[in-house]
Amino acid sequence: MTISLGIAGITGRLGALCADEARSASDITLTGGLARVADPGRAIVTDPGVLAAGCDVLLDVSSADAVEAVAEAAMKAGCALVTGTTGLGPAQEAALRRASGVIPVVRAANFSPALNLMLLAAKMLAGRLPGFDAEIVETHHRQKRDAPSGTALAIGEAVATGRGVRLADVMQVDRNRVRAEGEIGFASLRAGQIVGEHQLSFTDAFEQITLGHRAFDRRLFARGALLAVRWAAGRSPGLYGMEDVVGGGFPD
Repeated sequence: MTISLGIAGITGRLGALCADEARSASDITLTGGLARVADPGRAIVTDPGVLAAGCDVLLDVSSADAVEAVAEAAMKAGCALVTGTTGLGPAQEAALRRASGVIPVVRAANFSPALNLMLLAAKMLAGRLPGFDAEIVETHHRQKRDAPSGTALAIGEAVATGRGVRLADVMQVDRNRVRAEGEIGFASLRAGQIVGEHQLSFTDAFEQITLGHRAFDRRLFARGALLAVRWAAGRSPGLYGMEDVVGGGFPD
């Protein structure tokens, strides 16, 4: 089976890498892309509905302000949606939930397979180490706009889920005070052209355990995105995550 793929955000850094990977894949046909400026010669359009109409899967690596329109277009076209856009607000989150009632939607804070296995480990450890302080440190290139990163927030969500609490109730980014019991701390660093580094530590008075992930090449995210594309094609409607794609898990 050959998958027809459209890429929203095809002219961006990750979108261009995804396009390169798709062109070299024997089981994927790149039908075109979505960008702010059309380029008919490269099948790049500005209307997400036009792009979605010719796709089995629509991959969105654009920006948060395009998510609602892209989700609506995918839903109307009946194609699967894979999105790696972060920094979403309530309206964008709601748009993805609406779409998932009609089509398969894979939402990924990070397309790295290894990082998503780290999320599963984070959830498991959080539940088994309830009295340990949880701290998340993330480092990215100086051009990154959001902080904490979407991946750091996903790690925080995994910890909160493992402890049976809401992340919004326990997350702390302001460190100019004494640490509160049970909070999940975040620290963000921005420097140079660092692709992405994330570290989660659980610490008590006697010991510490640390999980970490470091990305060396942005192409790993493109390869992970196409892994999600292949998984989403033909899937039943629903809202999925990369943990579903990688198929990892830990016993309860």
